[in-house]
Amino acid sequence: MILAEITADDHEAALTRARGGDDAAFTALVAPLRPELHAHCYRMLGSPHDADDALQEALLRAWRALPRFEGRSSLRTWLYTVATRTCLDLATGRGRRALPVDLGPASEHAVPGSVAAEHVRWLGPYPDAALAAGPATPDTRYEQREAVELAFVAALQHLPGNQRAALLLFDVLGFTAAEIAAMMGTTTGSVNSALARARRVVAERVPARSQQRTLRALGDARLREIAAGYATALENGDADALVALLTEDVTWSMPPLPHWYAGRDAVLDFARTMPLTSCGSWRHATVAANGQPAVANYLRAGDTGPYLPWSITVLTVRDGRIAQLTSFLDSTLFPVFGLPATR
Repeated sequence: MILAEITADDHEAALTRARGGDDAAFTALVAPLRPELHAHCYRMLGSPHDADDALQEALLRAWRALPRFEGRSSLRTWLYTVATRTCLDLATGRGRRALPVDLGPASEHAVPGSVAAEHVRWLGPYPDAALAAGPATPDTRYEQREAVELAFVAALQHLPGNQRAALLLFDVLGFTAAEIAAMMGTTTGSVNSALARARRVVAERVPARSQQRTLRALGDARLREIAAGYATALENGDADALVALLTEDVTWSMPPLPHWYAGRDAVLDFARTMPLTSCGSWRHATVAANGQPAVANYLRAGDTGPYLPWSITVLTVRDGRIAQLTSFLDSTLFPVFGLPATR
């Protein structure tokens, strides 16, 4: 059975077949919901790899439990229940994700010998191509792209699991407090309390103006110029071109390296010490991550040989300049973004 065959008329028939053990019917029923379920798992867990694990486990749990699904809620609501509970189980065992800014103060000067902090579970970027199409519902606070912006996903990591789930299910996905209470096995009052506490924490950590509003005001052409300007400055070792793109209070972090830099002088000192001069030569591909412009950086350490995956750098923009560079030094992210193994 192919996806196009699952229409409103035969949905119940397909669900009956799936309950009876028809794997193809279950796959076709779930297929339209996979992108939004995967994005939900990412928001809950802060890692595209963890989102893969969670969605796979959630669908396995759903498949096993499907014969007991009585249809009191929609299939979508039920799958979100299973996915949310799966994410909460995984989050309990794995802990929250972090960025370097969560670990300590910024470094005033370049730290060339910085060593990866392997004990930290780092936040990861999310490819825009994986986001489900279509706007959020009128009842939600956040657009789909706003709900994966780095600042928002990072703020979620500071919430206990129940608050994180309540905020996402209510403000991002548009479920009612009563529906969430049923999903979480709690009371409407508990959901409203968790939601209020979660909103306070997120409001303290997320800028009042979202990246989506900023980016729309700038326009696609200017965003392409900013991303290309950063990549070209890196490839040419051009410090002046780079600094012209940055705000005065710019930050640059590079998980899994624990050190990070704040302010144009500190960022420029790091850039001149490391990526602009001593790392090797660079090539790039422009991508989009977390609803923001991003650049995939490939590095060649010597004079010959291929350029190999090095980092996905997500750019946060303010007032037409780069206010934050978050370079995720993780070559395993390149297949997630559909990028080639060499450049």
